[in-house]
Amino acid sequence: MSENIEKPKSNNAAFMAIILLLLIGMGAMAYLWSSKKAALVDCGNEKTALQADMDGMNQMMEGYVGNMSNDLKKDFQSMLDTYDALKVKDENQADSINQQKEKIKGLMNDLEQAKRSGRLTARTIAQLRRENETLRNIMKSYVVQIDSLNTLNIKLHSDLDETTNQLTSTTAEKEEYKKEAAQNADLVKKGSKLQALSISTVGLRMKLNNMPEPTNKAKNCVQIKSSFTVSENTIATAGKKTVYLQVIDPDGKTLQSRASNTFQADGGAIAYSDKKEIDYQNTSVDMSIFYDMQGQEALKGNYKVKIYCDGNLIGTDSFTLK
Repeated sequence: MSENIEKPKSNNAAFMAIILLLLIGMGAMAYLWSSKKAALVDCGNEKTALQADMDGMNQMMEGYVGNMSNDLKKDFQSMLDTYDALKVKDENQADSINQQKEKIKGLMNDLEQAKRSGRLTARTIAQLRRENETLRNIMKSYVVQIDSLNTLNIKLHSDLDETTNQLTSTTAEKEEYKKEAAQNADLVKKGSKLQALSISTVGLRMKLNNMPEPTNKAKNCVQIKSSFTVSENTIATAGKKTVYLQVIDPDGKTLQSRASNTFQADGGAIAYSDKKEIDYQNTSVDMSIFYDMQGQEALKGNYKVKIYCDGNLIGTDSFTLK
């Protein structure tokens, strides 16, 4: 009888222990929930504060972000222009180039949408810049593949207008320097040209003692002598020089001992009557050149005389035989 009484007491104690454990567990859960809720509220407040700070910073940097977006847009457009130039250079790459162009256009569209919606932030710009740099590296690989010799002059930077202006200015300066150099070279060439001064040309006859003397009679003329002074010129090239005598008879024919007697000048090959070599050292040189008629009878009339050196006409003269 006593065993039946003890059994219910034992069951009640077990129930009480379970209930106590449940209460303790619920209390612990309530405490944890309350702590988590407080932490969540703190996070929410911190997020709100950070968002406010970020909005403030974006508002403060609005002008800078706008400038950065304009630079980025120019850079995108520069890459599109470069791809157009590359496609002209190599049509075989047209498909893959068009794919890259579509990616760039997509980023440009994202940039415009962000500007229109007022969601253009420094973070957005930074993200687009990273994607822009990736696409730029891809573009550079195309440039190397298609134009390994760098014959394609392309624009790879965002400041296209400024660089183009600088290039135009540099080209203009180069042309100006080239023109000035050509003018200076022409002046030097003209300044270094020698001159034949005090030219005196006469016909010669032979006296009985075989001594020549001047004559103006065509039937007596056996030689033609031209005497002159090669001028002093400090900027002319010194050294061995050949001076050519050209005598043109009244019929307009150059007197020549051989048909092969020609030399090269700026106007082409010129026939000469005779020549003489001198050692020119930038000082004046007195000289004479003779042409022997070699038994040929001289024509009556006016003769023209021309003196050449270094391919230039340096003096003229004339004389008459009767």
